[in-house]
Amino acid sequence: MKLICPKAVLAENIALVSRAVATRATMPVLECVLLIADEAGFRLLSNNLEMTIETKEIDAEVFEMGGIALDGKVFFDIIRRLPGDDVEISVDAKNMTIIRSGRSEYKILGQSRAEFPAPPDVEKTQPYPVSMGIFRDMIRQCIFSISMDESKPVFTGGLLEIDENQMRMVTTDTYRVSLRQFDLPATNEHPISAIIPGKTLNEISRILPDTEDACDIYFSDNQVLFDLENCILTSRIIEGEFFKYSNVLTKDFVTKIMVNRSEFLGSVERVNIISRDAKKSPILLKSEDGKLAITSNSELGLSYDEVKITQDGQDFELKFNPAFISDILKTLDTDEIELYVVSTSAVSPCIIKIPETEDYTYLILPTRR
Repeated sequence: MKLICPKAVLAENIALVSRAVATRATMPVLECVLLIADEAGFRLLSNNLEMTIETKEIDAEVFEMGGIALDGKVFFDIIRRLPGDDVEISVDAKNMTIIRSGRSEYKILGQSRAEFPAPPDVEKTQPYPVSMGIFRDMIRQCIFSISMDESKPVFTGGLLEIDENQMRMVTTDTYRVSLRQFDLPATNEHPISAIIPGKTLNEISRILPDTEDACDIYFSDNQVLFDLENCILTSRIIEGEFFKYSNVLTKDFVTKIMVNRSEFLGSVERVNIISRDAKKSPILLKSEDGKLAITSNSELGLSYDEVKITQDGQDFELKFNPAFISDILKTLDTDEIELYVVSTSAVSPCIIKIPETEDYTYLILPTRR
């Protein structure tokens, strides 16, 4: 293999595929980036057996076709420190790779292309198009409530549902539930439901641009493929059955309040300043006389703040982990929110929504402390 590629373009694409390079892998080749030059052009590929990222064709002048697997970290460190504008890469029959730019030259031993695991095969027969900007926001507004508990695998991912006219994402860590949905521009005749790993969603949200241009999503029995603007990302699907979230996102309530989102967030953050551990020092929400009083009692002392509200229903007094509230308020792009108290119980869940839309729904369980 022999080619010349602009250094800036090569460095940008290495950074992209590095998101799926394994670290401390039992198979050393998984710590590599695969360079491919063939009839389809020059591309980079990474595969950690959970997720695969393959770039679209990279601008390069290819003189000889071939492929080589190079240590991802070493390769990236070399490329971004080279002095010239262009990089020449050549590989001999023994996998010795020569990298030249300006007056610098490196010789590193690569691994055979045949040793590198091939990406999963997902047929592109049924596309599910979605705006990249909307999908990025959907992930951002749900990912914070994905569980880190590997003993419950189905909760370490986000449920993606596509039915006739809607796309939905649902996440939970068993203490809170996040649901984000939006209407599809065209009727879909092939409903789908899949649990996508949180790590995959996190990487996609970092790659996606904020644009209305569409990316296509494809599914197989155990894989999902995202055809993005500058790469193709393939990921495993988590096996198992997600919980029946519709059973807990009730529309019944005993209290409804309207509150300014930024004022509420500011109050929560101010009260939480003296708390070193949000789990041990929850905040108390108490509604009365047209205001929501917010207090915290920690080992460092007491804090109090309040915010004006419009209330319909009974007064309430509930304790919450402050991070659970602030995580939601930070992700929403709205002036006002609605907070619903489901029952008169001291452990009644609260549901947060945006007025006049069902596209955003969040449930939080109170603490018993």
